[in-house]
Amino acid sequence: MAKISVVGSGGWGTAVAIMLAKQGHTVLLWSYLKSESEDLAKYRENKPFLAGVKIPDSVRYTYNIADCADADVIVMATPSQAVRNTAKSLAPNIKDGQIIVSISKGLEEGSYMTLSSVIKEELPNCQIAVMSGPSHAEEVSRGIPTTNVVASDDMELAAYIQELFMCDSFRIYTNPDMLGVELGGSLKNVIALCAGILDGLGLGDNTKAALMTRGIAEIVRLGTKMGAKAETFFGLSGIGDLIVTCTSMHSRNRRAGILIGKGMNAAQAQNEIKMVVEGINTCRAAYELSRRVGVEMPIVNEAYKTLFENQSAADAVSNLMGRNKRNETEQSFLENIIF
Repeated sequence: MAKISVVGSGGWGTAVAIMLAKQGHTVLLWSYLKSESEDLAKYRENKPFLAGVKIPDSVRYTYNIADCADADVIVMATPSQAVRNTAKSLAPNIKDGQIIVSISKGLEEGSYMTLSSVIKEELPNCQIAVMSGPSHAEEVSRGIPTTNVVASDDMELAAYIQELFMCDSFRIYTNPDMLGVELGGSLKNVIALCAGILDGLGLGDNTKAALMTRGIAEIVRLGTKMGAKAETFFGLSGIGDLIVTCTSMHSRNRRAGILIGKGMNAAQAQNEIKMVVEGINTCRAAYELSRRVGVEMPIVNEAYKTLFENQSAADAVSNLMGRNKRNETEQSFLENIIF
């Protein structure tokens, strides 16, 4: 058993805290706001995100970030835009070699760095792993069978986290491709947002299947150009996460997309969802990165114009359907994949 601090009390952070506490680990759950921490302690329930799910009595709560440093493992579960400041606030109290597991998904706004890179920049002496995959908090918190992947440059660390997190309802695989796992978990949010837009427009299953298939092709093109392994995107953090976020109403990205497809702009949809919609910021990041490294991403380009340049969603679909004729297999990113 380990002493684990979960930094971030949103739905995903709370779900992971519940799962770890049920396994017998000593769990401390940190909230950014004192009022949130007090409500969690009072009701033993995360009412805004996981209503009806009881948090084990063994879980403790804090809003003092310094309390989180006294842990064998720190799990970072804050929204992507809060990762740098949160890591910076941990720095004065953290010990050399501290194990940190990043379970947030997204890229840092502006720099477009992966979140593990942001953490490593602020906490250079830490040991870091990332965990991702198709894992809605609403299901993990209720013990519904789920699989994820943990990745690290240090495979011994990945194996340790695998052992720590794995239980009857949460199966973990390991992967040495940390960059690919993070990019897959981030970029799929853009495609999930687009899937919601298609739903909002009233389009069909055929359209969504095409979006998902061509979407993963774009993710692979960008990811491999940046140095990730193609096969990673055909695993849990790529196709697995893409499927669940494009098809489930648990997905805030899909829900926001539905509102945009019905006529809202990105800001209005974000306000309506009342949670961070990572796909909006990640769309800007994917657009800028694709231009920076010279990778063609037609879906991302049309999503960018819809979100940030007032193009109608219907025009985005027409533009994609009217592109020049292509050969499906002209890209060679599948050539070296061996499962």
